[in-house]
Amino acid sequence: MLDNLSYSVSFTTRAPRQTEVDGREYFFVSCETFDEMVGAGEFLEWACVHGNFYGTSKRQIIEETAAGVDIILEVDVQGAASVRQLLMDSVSVFILPPSYDVLRQRLIARGTDSPQELEVRLRNAPEELKQYSSFDYVIINDEIDRAAAQLASIIYAERARCMRQEPLVRSHQQV
Repeated sequence: MLDNLSYSVSFTTRAPRQTEVDGREYFFVSCETFDEMVGAGEFLEWACVHGNFYGTSKRQIIEETAAGVDIILEVDVQGAASVRQLLMDSVSVFILPPSYDVLRQRLIARGTDSPQELEVRLRNAPEELKQYSSFDYVIINDEIDRAAAQLASIIYAERARCMRQEPLVRSHQQV
């Protein structure tokens, strides 16, 4: 397990699925509350995805990065594009299913989407999958242990970048 790592819990206007808990998978809010949060500038990024609104809390990102914690944001391609523009030192990773058929099978097996929601997701998937090339890294999620190890490797490598090690290097030079 990686240390100094956090997971951002997004806000959404969609209804919770059967096993989801408010504050764990998402913060579930009304459209009115979401609109108020947008108006108050509370989101780092937000977008309408598959007919529902999703947003990342600006406060959480600011607080945790100030404390030296790396944060994983699980966002769609629109959200990732916004984050890349707003946070120049962000690192984007596209988690790619091994094929469209596997994606379809996984969504069906998950059993959390209505037939209409499933249709929208599958209709939007080809365009979303084309966006992989705008990300810094791509992980093909065909085998969970390998994909998780790749993600950990990316995090370790990014933490070792010269620009991120500068304060530590300078402190050693003063010894």
